[in-house]
Amino acid sequence: MSNKKYIVVLGDGMADEPIEALGGKTPLEAAVTPTLDRLSKQAEIGLVHTIPEGMKPGSDTANLSVLGYDPKIYYSGRSPLEALSIGVPMKDTDIALRCNIVTISEEESVFEEKTIIDHSSSEISTEDCAVLLEAVRKELQNETYQFYVGTSYRHCLIWNQGEVIELSQPHDILGRVIGAYLPTDANLLSMMKRSYEILVNHPINIERKKQGLNPANCCWFWGAGTKPALSSFEEKNGVKGMMVSAVDLLKGIAVGAGMGVAHVEGANGGLHTNYEGKVQAALDALDGEYDYAYIHVEAPDEMGHQGSVERKVQAIEYLDSRVILPLTKALDEKNTKYRLLVMPDHPTPIRLRTHTADSIPYLLYDSSDKKECTWDYSEKDAKASGNFVEKGHTIIDKLLEK
Repeated sequence: MSNKKYIVVLGDGMADEPIEALGGKTPLEAAVTPTLDRLSKQAEIGLVHTIPEGMKPGSDTANLSVLGYDPKIYYSGRSPLEALSIGVPMKDTDIALRCNIVTISEEESVFEEKTIIDHSSSEISTEDCAVLLEAVRKELQNETYQFYVGTSYRHCLIWNQGEVIELSQPHDILGRVIGAYLPTDANLLSMMKRSYEILVNHPINIERKKQGLNPANCCWFWGAGTKPALSSFEEKNGVKGMMVSAVDLLKGIAVGAGMGVAHVEGANGGLHTNYEGKVQAALDALDGEYDYAYIHVEAPDEMGHQGSVERKVQAIEYLDSRVILPLTKALDEKNTKYRLLVMPDHPTPIRLRTHTADSIPYLLYDSSDKKECTWDYSEKDAKASGNFVEKGHTIIDKLLEK
């Protein structure tokens, strides 16, 4: 391995489709991104397919691919990876489930006739959501079901000697009546119904509604899986890696892979996260004992789920101006030799407000091997380049020059 540094900047859900409101451009094409524009003229661009055939297009499978882990071999469920991040002591017989605290409509008297409005409850803070989860935990926790606080609206339920069952992802069914998507397991369904009764008139939610925010009024269980077993990232790749992310899923993958995990104050997975803090954490890691930094930014995905064209474009512009620009500027000023991979993990099209398994554009830049190209970093030009990585878990080999 050379003395270069290796960086991934991952704009979660950044890829999209042409949108009429943007004049037929994608958010990536419409966004003002002078740094990416400059780098694309000196880099390799192309398409990469991160979701193996037959697997759901999630940030779990996709980010495993980008980190070099074939999801068909290593994936055991999303929630177990998040459980690792928050220090849950999982047993081999445990099942982990994601426990989102979501917003459902309150007008209907029959629970099954309610509609799911917001999977993130207006991007509720961890502090407020922890109070709400504690109210649920006091009444519903027992030897079989244990609740653990995560980040923002994302929390964890451990089901002792449970089973992996099919559960609907809340961000896939926004705006729909929930009856057809509820758990078939009687206990999980009962807990969801009771959580609504506990939370609907909680003081925090009464205050949120006064402020025009969505109430976090129901637990939604999904993403069931068993305890994961990832091989060592360093042993597999020959580099020592640091994860910089606000999202428990990414932190959990890092913990399972033996990577370092940066804790950045103010990093919340939303549009107004601490971008500068993430960059500094990556630079500090690369200045120290780490050769590889993975900077994950959740905001484009969240804005895609919200269906906000304007905010998704803004999230991409922030990625350019507040992450990639200061990162590359600092590395160049230190005369650091580095290779930079910029990519999403999957598309989150505004039209659908959920993930797809389509191939995504990547940009691979080498500070000491600058190319002369005319490409822009976009879905269209990435396809036109003719470069295609069919198996997403091998993209790391291109980055690390294996």
